[in-house]
Amino acid sequence: MADKRFLLLVFLILTLSIGVSGCKETSQPRPTELIPTRFTMGYIPNIQFAPVYVALEKGYFREAGFDVNLEYGDETDAVALIGAGEQTFAIASGEQVLLARGQGLPVVYVAAWYGDYPVGVVSLEEHRIQVPENLAGNSIGIPGLYGASYIGFIALLNAGGLSEEDVDLLSIGFNQVEALVTEQVDAAVIYLANEPVVLRSQGYKVNVVSVADYMALVSNGIVTNEETIENHPERVEAFVEALLKGLQDAVNDPDEAYEISKNYIENLEDADIDLQQEILRESIKLWQTDPLGYSEPAGWINMQQVLLDMGLITEPLELNEAFTNEFLP
Repeated sequence: MADKRFLLLVFLILTLSIGVSGCKETSQPRPTELIPTRFTMGYIPNIQFAPVYVALEKGYFREAGFDVNLEYGDETDAVALIGAGEQTFAIASGEQVLLARGQGLPVVYVAAWYGDYPVGVVSLEEHRIQVPENLAGNSIGIPGLYGASYIGFIALLNAGGLSEEDVDLLSIGFNQVEALVTEQVDAAVIYLANEPVVLRSQGYKVNVVSVADYMALVSNGIVTNEETIENHPERVEAFVEALLKGLQDAVNDPDEAYEISKNYIENLEDADIDLQQEILRESIKLWQTDPLGYSEPAGWINMQQVLLDMGLITEPLELNEAFTNEFLP
């Protein structure tokens, strides 16, 4: 039976790889007039969005035919707008795409930004939390029971053979660093390129348990809708290419990307330069895919299974309709 399950998993991965990696002809004349385009990214202006700032500053979006207006907000709201046809592009994580499609929204993930899922658990070294199994019996701070942080944390618990009942899970908002150093919690669910870097900069020795070390999941990428893919594939191709150019430039020259980001992030000029540059370098490690922008089918299979196990979707989805690699340059 185990051999049959293994062969089935291999078959699913191969089928998805064939289904989503073929390239169709999308090279069509691009519009001579710029298309006003809202582009939503979660969170707030941050150095972790440097590739977008580079693409804007260097004119890659304009060359591709887009007059991009950046917005920051809830990715769930942005995905809903895209599904309703009221917006064309946004940055969203893989679980948001599957949750939306589970509700009948025709959203599609068309290029990966992150290769590794950026969520993990950080703790001060003295707590000796080094593998998922060590989470048992500890108090764990989490921003809330939603989003990529929650999904990633559940995946880590599963990897350690644990459930939520085995830990004391506390919603603490985005105050993980303060909660840890004041001993309000034993560990905290974080983004790998952020809180661990901040803690180390303050002199703390920490352990980090990364989701990506135990399971491939789908993180942030470019999301659009089926209508745009059907009627304007050249726009999708052009937009993906523009952002990936910015991403590649940021990887190749982080110092330049940092300087450009000062034009888009208020007070970055006055921030701790060493800390912010280290956050950017740690972020770059998470962006690596081969080729750039490629979305691994195995990550979608794993993500769907986590959501099914959590009861967030009730039945398997057609994964080859949820994402595609056909628009990569």
